[in-house]
Amino acid sequence: MLIHIVLMDPDGPEGLDRIEAAMPILAEVCAELPGASGFAHGPNRDFEGKSARYAYGFEVRFTDREAHLAYERHPDHIRAGGMLVAACKGGHAGIFVADLEV
Repeated sequence: MLIHIVLMDPDGPEGLDRIEAAMPILAEVCAELPGASGFAHGPNRDFEGKSARYAYGFEVRFTDREAHLAYERHPDHIRAGGMLVAACKGGHAGIFVADLEV
């Protein structure tokens, strides 16, 4: 299984609004794709004081790399990804992605 984790550094309140607007799009992609499950998103509370830069994030679980690749190629994922890049400080530089194989 892969756990896809994305943390974002919004470019102000407007950036956060745009990030939140992308979440239903990603949720729908994950709901329709075989092998994707567990989409969850929300504000980063940073209880350990190690990731304050990243105010918002989401995760999705994939059964395998093939399911993850289908997600990456999905046109609505590409559209939502563009929304996220536009919403974050420094574009791509304002987004942290980790893919954990568990």
